[in-house]
Amino acid sequence: MAQDMTLLWGSGSAPCWRVMIVLEEKKLQGYNQKLLSFENMEHKSQQVLDMNPRGQLPSFKHGNNIVNESYAACFYLESQFKSQGSKLIPDGPAEQALMYQRMFEGLAFYEKLNAVIYYNWFIPEDERHDSALKRNKETLTTELQLWESYLQKLGSASHLAGSSFSLADVLVFPTVANLFRFGLSAERYPKLAEYYALLKDRPSIKASWPPHWLENPKGQDTLKDI
Repeated sequence: MAQDMTLLWGSGSAPCWRVMIVLEEKKLQGYNQKLLSFENMEHKSQQVLDMNPRGQLPSFKHGNNIVNESYAACFYLESQFKSQGSKLIPDGPAEQALMYQRMFEGLAFYEKLNAVIYYNWFIPEDERHDSALKRNKETLTTELQLWESYLQKLGSASHLAGSSFSLADVLVFPTVANLFRFGLSAERYPKLAEYYALLKDRPSIKASWPPHWLENPKGQDTLKDI
């Protein structure tokens, strides 16, 4: 099964990491994969464009089926291999509702994080304004406080949709990992830090940990004052 799959990915990309976590959880190791460089613009290569005309990573193919959006790929893999590996969608309606809610809130969370840590990457130099970056940081701070409150209500050692690891964790954990990679204060955000510590050593997450993070564990301090 995994031999029929191809994943083109970039190290540290949360969307790529989401798909890799699900592949691990569903016991689909051994898929064809290629690590590409964003810095070298390899995500705009013909190999990627043949699978993904947007020129983005991840680019994922299973047989003749191409599913490039990370949320879609994760849903697809859980649907196609639901009886294999970890069950990633809970049965209970309350847990399922919470899972879907947190999953899709996770999209906004990721966008607000990117608006801060990749501000200089996304915005041309002559269009950058300190006031805009300040607003982005304030928006991210509000978002972080919201997720702190969610985790506070769930209690210690909880996953995002309750006691079990689910698609909500698959899709949001890479965002949380990027927060701490870029210097978020664990003291200021203790519940997010506790959640990060709970999941960072999960086998599927360790197996798909961004290789350049392993090479350089220190990270950056972009978020130290958030």
